[in-house]
Formats: sequence, C-alpha cells, structure tokens
Amino acid sequence: MSATPMQQKPQSLAGAVLRVTSGNFLEMYDFMVYGYYASNIAKTFFPSDSEFLSLMLALMTFGAGFLMRPLGAIVLGAYIDHHGRRAGLMLTLGLMACGTLLVACVPAYSTIGLAAPLLVVIGRLLQGFSAGVELGGASVYLSEIAPPGRKGFFVAWQSASQQVAVVFAALLGVILHASLSTQQMDDYGWRVPFLIGCMIVPFLFILRASLRETEAFAARKTRPTPKQILASVLQNWQLVGIATLLVVTTTVSFYLITAYTPTFGKTVLKLGESDNFIVTVCIGLSNLFWLPVMGALSDRVGRKPLLLTFTVLSLLTAYPVLSWLVQAPSFTHLLLVELWLSFLYGSYNGAMVVALTEIMPVEVRTTGFSMAYSLAAAIFGGFTPAISTWLIHLTGNKAMPGVWLSFAAACGLVATLVLWKTGRFEIRVKPISTPAEQLYAK
Repeated sequence: MSATPMQQKPQSLAGAVLRVTSGNFLEMYDFMVYGYYASNIAKTFFPSDSEFLSLMLALMTFGAGFLMRPLGAIVLGAYIDHHGRRAGLMLTLGLMACGTLLVACVPAYSTIGLAAPLLVVIGRLLQGFSAGVELGGASVYLSEIAPPGRKGFFVAWQSASQQVAVVFAALLGVILHASLSTQQMDDYGWRVPFLIGCMIVPFLFILRASLRETEAFAARKTRPTPKQILASVLQNWQLVGIATLLVVTTTVSFYLITAYTPTFGKTVLKLGESDNFIVTVCIGLSNLFWLPVMGALSDRVGRKPLLLTFTVLSLLTAYPVLSWLVQAPSFTHLLLVELWLSFLYGSYNGAMVVALTEIMPVEVRTTGFSMAYSLAAAIFGGFTPAISTWLIHLTGNKAMPGVWLSFAAACGLVATLVLWKTGRFEIRVKPISTPAEQLYAK
C-alpha cells in the first residue's frame, strides 16, 4: 500500500512546515515593519503640530488592522473549514500581498491630502482581514500533519516562523539606519522594507502552491457549510470567549516586545535607533529558540503546567523589570529586560497555540481558533503600542506598559484555571445540532 500524503518520509514533513509557515512570515513581516517605522509613517501620512497626536494616529492605524481580524476569522475560517486547508492558505497569502503593496505605494499626505491616510487604513484593514485566519489556518494544518505526541513541537513552528520575520525586518532596520540619514528615512527609507516584502511574495506563492491537503481533512466524508460552521461557533461561544482570554497574554506580550520596542526605545527611553533594532533582532532570535523548545516540552509535561507557570511569572515580574529599565535606560538594560520577557512569551506561547487547536471542535477548528485569536488581537494585542503610549502619556510613568502586560497575564491565568480543572476541561464542547453534522468525524 502506498503512503498517504502525510505519511511520507520526514523530509516531506519538514517541507510542508516550511511551505505552511512561509505565509506566516509575510503576515508578521508586514505588521512588524509598520510597527518599527510608526514614527516615520506618522510624519508621512498623519502630520500634526503635536508629535504625540501624530504618533497616536499612526499607532491607532496599526491597531485598526486587527479590528478586521474577527471578520476575516469568520469569513475565511469558514472557507477553509469547507474548502480545505490548502485553498484557504493560498487565498490569505494573496490578500496579504495586496495590502502590503497598497501601504508601500501610497503617496504622502503632502501629495494627495486626506486620501493618503485613508488608503493606508484600507491597506491595513485588508492585511488584518487576511491575517484573521492565516495563523489559525497554519496552526490547524500543522496540528493535523504532526506525528502522534509531537503536536506541540510542530505547531510551535507557526509562531517560530513569525520570529524569522521579526529578525529579518529588524536587520533591515539596522542596515537602513546605518545607510540613510534621518531625513532620507522620513522621505523614502521606511518604504524600502514594504517593497522588499512585495518582492518576496512570488517566491512564497511558489512554496505554497505545492502544499497538499491534510490527510485529516481529506478523509472527512462531509464538510460543514459556512452557515453550519457559524452556528457551531455560536453554540460554543463560552469556549471561544475563554479561549480569547487565553490568547490575550500571547498577543499583548508579543507586540510589546517586538513591534513596540523600536518606538519605545526611541521615544521613551531616548536610545539610538540602531540599538533599538539590534535589541529587536535579539528578541526575535530568542523567541525563535524558546518557542519550539517549549512546544516540545509541553508534549512531555502537558500544556497546563507551562501555562500556569509563565502567566504567574509574567504577572509578578512585568512591572518590576520595566520600572528597573526606565530608571536607568541603556542598551544593556533594554536587552536584558526584553530577553526576560521573550523567555516568558516563548514559554507560554509554545504551549498555548497547540492547546488552542486541541480545545476547538474539529468541524470548526480553523474558525474557532481564528475567532479566539482574532478577538484577542483586535481588542488587546494589536492596540498594545497605542495603549502603552497612551498610558505613559496619561500617567507620566514610563513603566506603565508593564502594568498592561500584567493585566494580560492575569487574563491568561484566569482562562487556564477555567479551562482546566484537575486535568479536564471545565467548559464542555456542546454537541453539534443537526443529524448531518453528526457525521463529522474527528
């Protein structure tokens, strides 16, 4: 008997992981580049007499992309759960590419007036719509091709691929700031990373075009319609709500230590821009190390111990370490604090993402996962740079991002305690309601 597509030799599994995670790279690269160059984008599209107002408008536009994620999770998630993992991953890649191209090519406010920020917002909304299901689609695909007992390790590569984007975008920042003046960066330099992202897209399409459908999805004899998928998600609204709290810790900590770091270092700590980007490179590498390591550890010890341990550590240490940093800001102190927060993030997320794939009903796994992740990103994570900037401005306390991170950790802790009780789910997945749906096999 010939091997099924997902039972081939290990090299084919490694290739599948690369093809799936390539789109995650582009998604995170787009978001990181916008966050890294928020101050330049503010001057280009949101000019104002108030530097704070200009930056806030740029950061709110960054967050606006996340508002489209829940809609993308529903629409594109239903598409993937009905038409297949491969087809959906190709569609999201195309939508992300269109959004990136739009942001890269929009003329400045000084050239076309109000149309400039409007078009940037549209580009960000398009990116957010596609990103609403990209992460869920990739995570579900990886969980369905993973060998028994290794789901944590395989699914962790979804998040790990995003760290490659963090590192790549930050390295570009180091090179650009070493090569161009401040005025040149404001004029056109910040567009270069966006254009490079557009140039990468054809290569990513080639990679994903060779993806095979997962055996788990192909083996299902019946597939839910979008209406049935939405009905099932609504039936399990409690599960989706608690899962959203589980994700809050991840989204807030990730965008705090990556997208917000260059802006925080530049505008709050007054450190050199190259130093801020070098720190961000180190954080991406640190995340890239911890995510698969802790994903593999969760396969051995379980998800719950890691989720509990690292939410408690985040809750207890986030504000103290940031207070220490702002009292004596320096490159070394910023690096040490960020590496600690990276360890907390990577350890928690390594267990959290695979847990999220495991608690969702199989027939709506992509939609349910994506809804929870998108709601957390839309309400909390995506606005982390803007909320952090606003909290500092409101209180005058430069360490306030630590309070925001502690709040996020508390959300994850509560969700973990609610979802697991003596090793069992406390919130049960409700049965699917129609006779036809009873045919869906796990």
